[in-house]
Amino acid sequence: MNKALFLDRDGTINWDTGYLSKSEDVELIPGVAEALRRAREAGYLLFLFTNQSGVGRGYFSLEDVHRCNARMLELLGLGEDLFAEICIAPEHPEGPAEYRKPSPRFIEEMIAQHQLDPAHCAMVGDRKSDWGAGINAGITPIAVKTGEELDEKAQAYLAEHGVAVYADLAAYIDTLLADG
Repeated sequence: MNKALFLDRDGTINWDTGYLSKSEDVELIPGVAEALRRAREAGYLLFLFTNQSGVGRGYFSLEDVHRCNARMLELLGLGEDLFAEICIAPEHPEGPAEYRKPSPRFIEEMIAQHQLDPAHCAMVGDRKSDWGAGINAGITPIAVKTGEELDEKAQAYLAEHGVAVYADLAAYIDTLLADG
């Protein structure tokens, strides 16, 4: 049985600065590196799943996204192979969405490719699109409060779908590992 965490980037692993495109602007959320280290040591495969509509909007290039991801990995200090796979969804929100969250396609492909048990997988993020991708893929959606503010609409969505909310990624992983 393989278990996995699918992780949003901006607002979950690093602070969301709005259309992050400069590697020097990448700043990790406190506690994230240690939390990811513990999850990996506990046997979780880690996947990065990030919408990057700034590419589709023409604000920055896919290469800029790769540079930001490389800087994030450098700051995490857990090796370039921390993530089993990385999915960057560059689609514009108003265009056809192949991988753009809440599409479950990346999650479904990784479940099949890595023989994951959906009952032991979660999608962690700070936005409705993150939680929706988890729900649409049939895995556990998890909300963190380190990104976009959870307004009334978001709170209603979380309540309607039974999405657990945590202060940050570290708090979620603490609970996940404590529960076994």
